[in-house]
Amino acid sequence: MVSNEARGFILGAALAYELGVGFVPIRKKGKLPHKAVSLTYKKEYESDTIEIHEDAIKRGEHVLLVDDLLATGGTIKANAELVEKLGGKVEGMGFLVELDYLHGREYLGDQYDIFSIIKCKTTTE
Repeated sequence: MVSNEARGFILGAALAYELGVGFVPIRKKGKLPHKAVSLTYKKEYESDTIEIHEDAIKRGEHVLLVDDLLATGGTIKANAELVEKLGGKVEGMGFLVELDYLHGREYLGDQYDIFSIIKCKTTTE
């Protein structure tokens, strides 16, 4: 189970505990205590750099990415790229809320199995 800071940690850690699997954090650059692999990606109005411990994922390991929100898809796609950079296989992505009107699912394409508990179709929901 892999989650991005910070709200993703709440869902990801709880779900990992419930499933009896390990939990791997992805954090902003410079916050992890061990050697890390980084990735810089573009967000809506700026760029950001995230990191994962270089030994967090074993080659061929199956991974579920969990976050609180799927908006435009940029952050979760960067998370997936980091996992894949280490040789992991992203089996799926789970979200508490998905903002359909921002088309994040379309941005991610058919490469990943995506599950959302709550889907907001418009900005007024």
